[in-house]
Amino acid sequence: MNDVRRGRLKVYLGAAPGVGKTYRMLDEARRRAARGADVVVGFAECHGRPLTEAMLDGLEVVSRSPCAYRGGYFEEMDLPAVLARRPEVAVVDEFAHSNIPGGGRNAKRWQDIDVLLAAGIDVVTAVNVQHLASLKDVVEKITGVPQHETVPDDVVRRARQIELIDMPPEGLRRRMAHGNIYAPEKIDAALANYFRPGNLTALRQLALLWVADRVDEALHTYRAEHAIGGVWETRERVVVALTGGPEGDTLIRRAARIADRSAGGDLLAVHVARSDGLAAGVSHASLARQRRLVEDLGGSYHSVVGDDVATALVDFARTENATQLVLGTSRRGRLERFLTGPGTGETVTELSGDIDVHRVTHERAGRGTLLPSRRRTLSTARLIAGPVAGLVLPVLLTFCLAQVRGTVNLTSEALLFLLAVVGVACIGGVASAVIASVTASLLLNYWFIPPIGQFTLDDPNALLALGVFTVVAATVAAVVDRSLRLSRRSARATAEAETMSSLAGSIVRGGQTIPALLERTRETFGTDSAELVDAPPDHEVGSGVTTVPAGPGAYLVLRGRTLSSSERRVLAAFAAHVGSAVERAQLAEAAAEIEPVKAADRLRTALLRAVGHDLRTPLAAGWAAVTSLRGRDVEFSEEDRDELLATADESMAKLNRLLENLLDLSRLEAGVLPLNLRATSLEEVLPMALADVPDVDLRDVESIPPVLVDPPLLERVIANLAGNAARHTPAGRRVMVTASALGGRVELRVVDRGPGLPSTGRERLFEPFQRLGDTDNTTGLGLGLALARGLTEAMNGSLTPEDTPGGGLTMVVSLPLADRASGPDPATATPTSHGAP
Repeated sequence: MNDVRRGRLKVYLGAAPGVGKTYRMLDEARRRAARGADVVVGFAECHGRPLTEAMLDGLEVVSRSPCAYRGGYFEEMDLPAVLARRPEVAVVDEFAHSNIPGGGRNAKRWQDIDVLLAAGIDVVTAVNVQHLASLKDVVEKITGVPQHETVPDDVVRRARQIELIDMPPEGLRRRMAHGNIYAPEKIDAALANYFRPGNLTALRQLALLWVADRVDEALHTYRAEHAIGGVWETRERVVVALTGGPEGDTLIRRAARIADRSAGGDLLAVHVARSDGLAAGVSHASLARQRRLVEDLGGSYHSVVGDDVATALVDFARTENATQLVLGTSRRGRLERFLTGPGTGETVTELSGDIDVHRVTHERAGRGTLLPSRRRTLSTARLIAGPVAGLVLPVLLTFCLAQVRGTVNLTSEALLFLLAVVGVACIGGVASAVIASVTASLLLNYWFIPPIGQFTLDDPNALLALGVFTVVAATVAAVVDRSLRLSRRSARATAEAETMSSLAGSIVRGGQTIPALLERTRETFGTDSAELVDAPPDHEVGSGVTTVPAGPGAYLVLRGRTLSSSERRVLAAFAAHVGSAVERAQLAEAAAEIEPVKAADRLRTALLRAVGHDLRTPLAAGWAAVTSLRGRDVEFSEEDRDELLATADESMAKLNRLLENLLDLSRLEAGVLPLNLRATSLEEVLPMALADVPDVDLRDVESIPPVLVDPPLLERVIANLAGNAARHTPAGRRVMVTASALGGRVELRVVDRGPGLPSTGRERLFEPFQRLGDTDNTTGLGLGLALARGLTEAMNGSLTPEDTPGGGLTMVVSLPLADRASGPDPATATPTSHGAP
């Protein structure tokens, strides 16, 4: 049994490269070592910065593990050595770094760190915000630099501590200008590209918001663990209640203005699906429109099920740690409020406690319809008021009629008593109506049926009249009570349908992953948690755990409160949606496994079709030339013989090139292409690469520093690109080849002046056996560009197409400089990213 305590992780999160993460990390290591902790440096990337390197003095540094990859030599953290050393604390830099393949290493450094944590070693590490997986696309859109090294957000969130290392853009640019981040020759390129003030400001905001969300999660977890129900006003959160009425747009905009008054304020719109009177007035079209409005304003929409609207609203607000609640003023008129009692707004205000409640006026205020009931079932007050009214109301009516005796006949008096009985039925139901009918019958008999002042129970006609009166009163009360119950049942069904419609709409709009559906389920039913399990858990009835099946071998489990039978019906529909999402995810995984097989099959089909012509044509030409030379019946002149030999030689050379391309492409796809990377000057490669391309305009290559490439492979890449450009360049125009150095990389451009290509079709250029505009592949196998990209990427470069100003297509080959053997640096605006500081 392994009883080793799991190590604790601390992450220094940098808003941008160069803010000082590694420096702060090593400073903490020195402080811990000074306090007596056993600290080692497993890996620290100082990037040649003297101040950072000075922080390593006095610290034990574990030697790095050398490794060779594709002709280059690199150094990685020696994980077995750190594990064997077994310190208390290990300092490991570059959390998102991709390890060099081979040698039994994990693919990512964060996986190495997880091994250290599992061994009980505390780890201090560092990562930049651009390497968080959830922000990869956002950072690329802001900076124009793709991030190839990422770490899952969940891995970072699991850290015990996350400390943000931040610096104003002006200060960071001054640090860059002073040479404290990069070497002098790289400063100008970095300041003009990645380190622009706008880029740094945007990255800083991303980092602050990400850390704020992490802090908010930690606060929510702490409040849940300690059962803290009060509101902590650490962040302005505004909840706006929507009924589906026309006033919702006004409430949303008002709530959005309140949230915008504080930086980082959140807007949450909530609709309570319920079975009371207001549920009947819900407009699904209005709710859908208001949901879009909330999302357009940067808020989030929520739907919850609640038997009591006010309680559901307050519970939701407290769960979300809301600071303010925005409600519309009542749509009921004064008479309705007088007859039905306090409304939702008044009740919410009483229950809100330390949550501020805003009552917003609107044009529909006071213009609602009279509703027969304000609650789903009879409240305690009405259960008490009904019998009391059944006794008191007939007495009061008797007193009033006694004052006008003689002016109203017996029939009118009986009808007034019957009306009172019906009113009591509306208040307290059938039981209260029976009490009222008996009381009214006795009072009518004693005070208004002669002889007045005594009961006439011995007269059969009187007894029959009293019996008929009681039966009629009870029947009318029963009909009224049944009508109210059916109305409430219909409203309940409407509320359930509304909730399912909202869920279905969310799924149709897309973006509902299984965790999102589980969170939606938990939120809708107001429980503490919702999870998907393989087997139903054991629990006692009334324990606050509800389990429903969600498909074969899957169960949806809710914990927190016991759900009613009607809520369980709605929950079963939610479980069906979750089960469907699980099945879709499984089908997507199966489809993803099949896709490589389909791609390989398409590749083989295309290969067979292409080879059928492109290999046969030179083979046939060479065969015909050799056959002719061997023939005895024709006597060839020396010129004819030389021409036939040239044809055979050219055909064999073409066959050889085709076979080499096919073999190289297969090696690339298998990952076994041999590389010999070394420092190479462009002047060494370009003459041979461009030998078969006539009249090339070569510019700006003399001053370009050497690149780390395999010379023969680079020669083939340039030859393929230049040959392709020459085929598309009009007569009288020349192919241009130019080069420039930028931030640790060299960009080689091959420019043609042809018709160019639309952006939507450019990626097809690099598919093997595809030639844009061709349908029969009669002009070649179409391997040139596919092979060029594959060879370039094998040499740690990239090949991308761009528009040529004035018309045409430019192929940009980006390659690492020879003095950056450890990999390219994303912080200087290069097309590939590898280990930013």
